[in-house]
Amino acid sequence: MEFDVVVVGAGPSGLSTAIRLMQQANEAEQELTVCVVEKGSEVGAHILSGAVFEPRALNELIPDWKEKGAPLNTPVIRDDIYVLTGEEKAIKTPAPFIPKPMHNEGNYIVSLGNVCRWLAEQAEELGVEIFPGFAAQEIIKGENGEVQGIITGDMGIGMDGEAKDSFMPGMELRAKYTVFAEGCRGHLGKRLINDFNLNEGKGPQHYGIGIKELWDIDPAKHEEGLVVHTAGWPLEDGTGGGSFLYHIENNQVVVGLIVDLSYSNPYMSPFEEFQRYKHHPVIKQYLEGGKRVSYGARAIAKGGLQALPKMSFPGGLLVGCDAGTLNAAKIKGSHTAMKSGMLAAESIFEALKAGRANDEITEFKTKFESSWLHEDLYKARNFGPAMHKFGLWGGGAFTFIDQNIFGGKLPFTLQDPKPDHEQLKPASESKEIQYPKPDGVISFDRLSSVFLSNTNHEEDQPVHLQLTDPNIPLQQNLPMYAEPAQRYCPAGVYEIVKNEEDGSDKFQINAQNCVHCKTCDIKDPSQNITWVAPEGTGGPNYPNM
Repeated sequence: MEFDVVVVGAGPSGLSTAIRLMQQANEAEQELTVCVVEKGSEVGAHILSGAVFEPRALNELIPDWKEKGAPLNTPVIRDDIYVLTGEEKAIKTPAPFIPKPMHNEGNYIVSLGNVCRWLAEQAEELGVEIFPGFAAQEIIKGENGEVQGIITGDMGIGMDGEAKDSFMPGMELRAKYTVFAEGCRGHLGKRLINDFNLNEGKGPQHYGIGIKELWDIDPAKHEEGLVVHTAGWPLEDGTGGGSFLYHIENNQVVVGLIVDLSYSNPYMSPFEEFQRYKHHPVIKQYLEGGKRVSYGARAIAKGGLQALPKMSFPGGLLVGCDAGTLNAAKIKGSHTAMKSGMLAAESIFEALKAGRANDEITEFKTKFESSWLHEDLYKARNFGPAMHKFGLWGGGAFTFIDQNIFGGKLPFTLQDPKPDHEQLKPASESKEIQYPKPDGVISFDRLSSVFLSNTNHEEDQPVHLQLTDPNIPLQQNLPMYAEPAQRYCPAGVYEIVKNEEDGSDKFQINAQNCVHCKTCDIKDPSQNITWVAPEGTGGPNYPNM
């Protein structure tokens, strides 16, 4: 199938790209064919975010979004920010000392999945074709290496690699330009960065893992529009991160913890830290008497402008989280991801009008650098490195000075040159962490959590978590780092089990549990695990997340 533009990923950036393309085509009365492929079973199925949403990009993209029923139903009424100094203790941050980017007046608490479902409706009304349930598996390249589209994954391949009775071959979707908006650590985006050296001269990208739950709570404890953020406990040993608890409509709250994947202790489990965190009185007061109704996890890009790869290459563009256009200092980035997609659409449409195809849209760089998106990322560029360099208190003080006094325009840029997978210390030099057992009321185990994510994969299919060397987990990672995959995975995918025949250790991959968070692809110290897309429709099915 041939299109003018193929977009990979129906998240905020991909859908904004498609909508803006069709808006321009309609204004110019020009024929344009745009296709969006999405690996989830439906648009929004794999979308996971806090999310406090800044409507700046949406105001530009669809100015009458209120009249069109966009699901921005909960304006933020108040920000409460705490530093948790222990299991029972907390210090509430006085309003004058809160960094400006963390003020949320005019913003909304949303389900980003529902926002994407609504954006998909707007895109389809404009004539965009959206194909959910199809995972982009390969990149089509021309004779000179230029990108010419993608191939979706085959369906009905057995674990042995042979075609089953249900076999359906993947489709070639060819395009004049292809936009990759896969989300954080997209597997095709990762290949493009390597193939075209898009990160040359850039610092390494940094990541966090965000773990989130949706709760029904006691109406007497609910305060619609309240935003609660915390820093500090339970994260220790210089580990960066923070938490959120947002009161949405219908007597529900979303609660989550973000753990920087630059942590050094191989015994740390972000999942267990999250379960522990919910028992702090600041958070537990809202959850007691409530019921957990959904769970999910997702990696997020946190490297900032220093780590932003070049976003153009022959035949296409990288946008959104795939490119790293997130604004960590604001603890919100959906609007910046959307804006990157809009800028991509404007650049591509100009190229198509000029009769171009499959070349490099170098003008995108100029458009990006003259936009408020670049200004936002520039102002926030020192946040992540400062927290890593100076810790919670020092980094917080630096950020306050940087943002509140200098407006993010200090005359220097901090660097964070060591990638996350190189940060682990050997297990022999680390303190083993004994986590409390879940009580089944406030805290829970991994398997019951994965159940609530509605994760499902066709059982008889090739394992989509690929090991470059199957010996490394037991021969290298286990003796050196106590095989951290057992702990950094929030879904119980990786286990060390005993071989029934001879009692030896066996590295087991429970691929069916995978919630597509990409943490293993990022944090594995040997960079031995490669996440690739499984059969289309596989993975979580997040409701209202």
